[in-house]
Amino acid sequence: MGKQGSRRSFIKKTTGAALGFHYFSSIKAWGTQGSVNDAEVTALQRLAQTTSAGFAEADITPDIGMEQPGGYGKAFHQKLHDPCKVRTAVFIEGDMCVALIGIDALAVPRSLVEKARKGIQARCGIPPEAILIGASHSHSSGPTCMVQPGEYDHADPFVQSLAYERSSCADPKYLERVEKQLVEAVCRAYQSREPLNLGIGRGKEDKVAFNRRFFMKNGLTFTHPRQLNPDIIEPAGPIDPELGVIGAWDKEGRCVGCIVNYACHATTNPGGISANWIYYMEQTIRGAMGNDCIVVFLQGASGDITQVDNRNPYLNREGEDWARFVGGRVGAEAVRVLLDMPRGILTPLDAKVKTLSIKRRVPSVARVKKSYELARQEREKVGATAWTFAKEIVLLDAKLKKEPVVQTEVQAIQVGPAVFVSNPAEFFCQLGLDIKAGSPFPFTFPVELANDCVGYVPTKEAFDANGGGYETRLTSYSNLDIQAGPMMVEAGLALTRQMKPGKPPEWASAPPFKAAPWEYGTVPPELD
Repeated sequence: MGKQGSRRSFIKKTTGAALGFHYFSSIKAWGTQGSVNDAEVTALQRLAQTTSAGFAEADITPDIGMEQPGGYGKAFHQKLHDPCKVRTAVFIEGDMCVALIGIDALAVPRSLVEKARKGIQARCGIPPEAILIGASHSHSSGPTCMVQPGEYDHADPFVQSLAYERSSCADPKYLERVEKQLVEAVCRAYQSREPLNLGIGRGKEDKVAFNRRFFMKNGLTFTHPRQLNPDIIEPAGPIDPELGVIGAWDKEGRCVGCIVNYACHATTNPGGISANWIYYMEQTIRGAMGNDCIVVFLQGASGDITQVDNRNPYLNREGEDWARFVGGRVGAEAVRVLLDMPRGILTPLDAKVKTLSIKRRVPSVARVKKSYELARQEREKVGATAWTFAKEIVLLDAKLKKEPVVQTEVQAIQVGPAVFVSNPAEFFCQLGLDIKAGSPFPFTFPVELANDCVGYVPTKEAFDANGGGYETRLTSYSNLDIQAGPMMVEAGLALTRQMKPGKPPEWASAPPFKAAPWEYGTVPPELD
């Protein structure tokens, strides 16, 4: 018997026998408490034959003094604001198991994902294609991304010095810690699986996220043209105010976990090491649903979406206030959705992946030569911006010699009527909306920066004559072919079309009208 057969046999034994007894014992217990009606007992009996779920979290808070990612140069953490975490949800149906993992990180490198998936499969039997690891894109998290250990060992000493000494770098010891905690969290969720009442819903939050790109009077598109710039014409792209939520409740009615999908950069930076605004979202949800509720956040298509309102006539918030404002509002809307959703089962489960081969954009020979000249000079003499992006072209030139074509993954994970369609990019919002528009599922949740990191992937229009802006800059971080966005959209949609959406839970029907109305309330006005 192969590994897949062994995995299926193992899961069948645990879920079909031990968990089957657990399900029906729970049904009996619920019934004796008088807390369920016949329709709900029937639903629970169906649940016993289909799905179980588990939630868990683990700490990955970086140490003071470690690098703070998010820029093209080095910065270091000096204080702690709140912990960074791995949060995971595991769903099991028969011999199928899927894991959805949210991690407080700027991004997750492919090497980390592959190691974590291997460890999870070895311990829990969950196949790699059924494991989604999505970064929240917290700019106040630990050093998991940008230049990877050994990435430029093939280059000459000058390029290595630019990469390892003058650029933002991942920390190998921290990567090992994150890998270990990823595996631990998923396996704890898997081991804690139990019959849960599940629900799904969507909400709307349109007051905290804004497109940061604008068409300007000079005919180009600028990123963050600054507040109230008189040359702004209009935003160069949409926002996606939809907030997707899956909730899970145990037999006592406690909300044990939820998954939240929303599109907004995590750049509020409350001061120090932090999960960013996701921390306040978690606190808000836990304030209503209980301190033990595990909140798994999966970042939506927010490559061009941040909390910054460039057209706000009033002073924008900063730091702590901004983080609390964004997280509090997103969390409050998630609570409303959780309270409103009918509960039942979410089935079937499925997972599919497709590997794409995408060429990198290549700078001209003249530009590479000029960039080497600038990068060899003092940063202060050249100017910070000019030197930084000259350095980036030098690094890209070295990367092209080793890997001119990127092999990366698009994934679709189904949980009943919902499908999570992931990509490895800072994905433009319009591309996420294109996935939603083309999906056959009633609930479609794009997840960016999942399972890898390939930098910004804008729409093709962003590269037109009236395009431009920060996200289209050619760097060692962002350099994929301008068709990468449509390629990822179509690949994700092709995966969703291979799946059959399940039905969302519905509210139980009201009982038939009784023979008479409530006697206490059937009297005329009593005046004396």
